[in-house]
Amino acid sequence: MLRAAPAIALLLAALPLPAQVDYHGFNPAFMDPGTPPGQDFYQYALGRWLERTPIPPEYSHYGVDEEVDLRTCGILREILESAAAAAAGSERRKAGDFYAAGMDLAAIERAGITPLAPEFAAIRAIRDRAGLARAFALLHRRGCGPGFGLGVGQDDKDSTRNIAILSQGGLGLPERDYYLLGDARSRTLRAQYLAHIARVFGLLGDAPAPARRHAATVLAMETRLAGAAMDRVRRRDPNAVYHRLTRRELAAAARGLDWDSYFRACGLGGEPVLVRQPAFFRELGRMAATLPLADWRSYLRCHLILDTAPYLSSAFDQASFDFYVRTLQGVPEQEPRWKRMVILTQEAMGEILGKLYVERAFPPGSKARVLELVGNLRAALGERIRRLPWLGEPSRQLALAKLDAMAVKIGYPDVWRDYGALRVDRGSLVRNLFAARIFEFNRNLAKVGKPVDRSEWDVSPATNNAFYDATLNEICFPAAILQPPYFDPEADDAVVYGNIGATIGHEMTHGFDDEGRLYDARGNLHDGWTGAEAKEFARRAELLARQFDGYEPLPGLRINGKATLGENLADLGGLRIAFAAFRLSCAGKPAAAIDGFTPEQRFFLGYAETWRCKFRDEALRERLMSDSHAPPKYRVNGPLANLPEFFEAFGIKDGEPMKRPESERPVIW
Repeated sequence: MLRAAPAIALLLAALPLPAQVDYHGFNPAFMDPGTPPGQDFYQYALGRWLERTPIPPEYSHYGVDEEVDLRTCGILREILESAAAAAAGSERRKAGDFYAAGMDLAAIERAGITPLAPEFAAIRAIRDRAGLARAFALLHRRGCGPGFGLGVGQDDKDSTRNIAILSQGGLGLPERDYYLLGDARSRTLRAQYLAHIARVFGLLGDAPAPARRHAATVLAMETRLAGAAMDRVRRRDPNAVYHRLTRRELAAAARGLDWDSYFRACGLGGEPVLVRQPAFFRELGRMAATLPLADWRSYLRCHLILDTAPYLSSAFDQASFDFYVRTLQGVPEQEPRWKRMVILTQEAMGEILGKLYVERAFPPGSKARVLELVGNLRAALGERIRRLPWLGEPSRQLALAKLDAMAVKIGYPDVWRDYGALRVDRGSLVRNLFAARIFEFNRNLAKVGKPVDRSEWDVSPATNNAFYDATLNEICFPAAILQPPYFDPEADDAVVYGNIGATIGHEMTHGFDDEGRLYDARGNLHDGWTGAEAKEFARRAELLARQFDGYEPLPGLRINGKATLGENLADLGGLRIAFAAFRLSCAGKPAAAIDGFTPEQRFFLGYAETWRCKFRDEALRERLMSDSHAPPKYRVNGPLANLPEFFEAFGIKDGEPMKRPESERPVIW
């Protein structure tokens, strides 16, 4: 039986809903005054919190994000528990029924794997290559990811139209390098993964010897796919992942998979597709043509369970936790069941929960205040673009036009999604999950070949995150991130600009980072810069990549400066823009100190608060190998070490670690 871990159970018992932080913007009690700010600003700003705060046993990392998520999940839990009594057929009741089915552990235990009987029958029925293609489609429609991924999005070179998109995938480990690196830790993880797959086959009823044999087959197949996959640095080049193919061209490029059977089973017509990684699909085609169908049946059985184990009976749930959470991330305990089901319900029907969350927890004044900040940040970035010495006038005007056209989504959509066709009940969690995924799959596929709806939201308003979308040229701030400490209307302006202001600036800068700059004002992949300008941008960005290459968060494991370049550029640009906007907002106002800190100092302390977080070593390793973001400490110290405004605010001297030599500091946006 699952239960809340003691630390979280006590926290929840004491937590009012919605929980309130007991400070505004930045808490001086978090600081370590014994560390000079020029030595390690992250430690200076947050050292006492880092020293005194344990990572709760059910977390791989813990900090501001997790505090905000816990508060948001608590609100959503109350909404879902009360929704169980709503009118039958209403959206509120659908969400309540989905959540209730996930909380009915006795029913889930009794059912075992029987909810998956139709899918297992379809896999057993594979007798030819057409049947294999149909099985891929069946699982993709249910949100499982064997072999590759199928999605729908804007055509990068025609942002007015939606197109089907094929992407590499089909791996059970987080990233291709887990299969390919030869270090001792990677070899150990592969052995542990092999044992996990064998355990899964055993839970499905296979005897030990066949289970081990099937596991070896799956690992060998995934290793072939990983070897053909594009690495994460190369995937960051939008031109490298743009290949618009007709169906005939796809069939020729990836022979071996029956694409006609696949697309018919998905419900797609004969429209062209965008293929992100053609070399991967060539290898997938060769594997489909040459590997025994028995191997593919083993692979598909495995991936069906890998994708659904957390929602099945306790043996499968525990196996999934033991490998994917305990082994890969170092987490000793499961999160409480209620929280896991809140998150899953939001994934299944995000705008239903989002609407209920906004009604409960998003004050109208927050949207107006954030829109004001966006306007100030836009003005500050525009002024910087006008003064850039390395950008010629035609390119400058293109950048300004793009900035002016950048759309802004704050809080929630103007028109809510219609879930009338979605059917859920309190029977089976897995069948409800599949119903929600098929609903979403069909909703997206209906867009193919049609005009893009630029008012649509891709995330729930109850999402604690912010986004920039290059093909829409828009920034999006869902309601859930617009709460303390990320956004505190009662905090002083310095902290507000250092915190949510820098986040706004970060997302704006993504429109002009090494990927975003390649898209025009309407979101089309079109580089309007001259060769000399592009070369100068690359030279400056390389300084930042080399800086982050030098950071070693774990012994022997460094940050990949090129894989994280877009985020690091956005952090640096976002800070510069936010500070400039803050200075503009201070015009004519007295510069009063608070808690002994000047407004400029509080700006940077507020920024550091954004990244207050601790990681387990295992989770940090996974992040370094697979994430496009640097770890939190380096998202503070990295950009600040390049900012003269920071040096001036804290009196940082030449030679201190937090002040990089001028020749090594990138100045871009």
